[in-house]
Amino acid sequence: MNLQASMNPLSVGVEDAARMIGVARSMLYELLARGEIESFKLGRRRLILVKNLEAYINRQAEENSR
Repeated sequence: MNLQASMNPLSVGVEDAARMIGVARSMLYELLARGEIESFKLGRRRLILVKNLEAYINRQAEENSR
């Protein structure tokens, strides 16, 4: 197994981030615009830390649990 295959990414692009949390790309852009998920630019790419995606999902799960 090579090193890259065994490492989890620290950040992902918008397409992958949307797929990871189960929303459309346009919905993810709305969440970014509202500041519900933080992102940053690296060169021309918009990236989102995986830990920020996890934090968002955890907040949603807490707020919407019965």
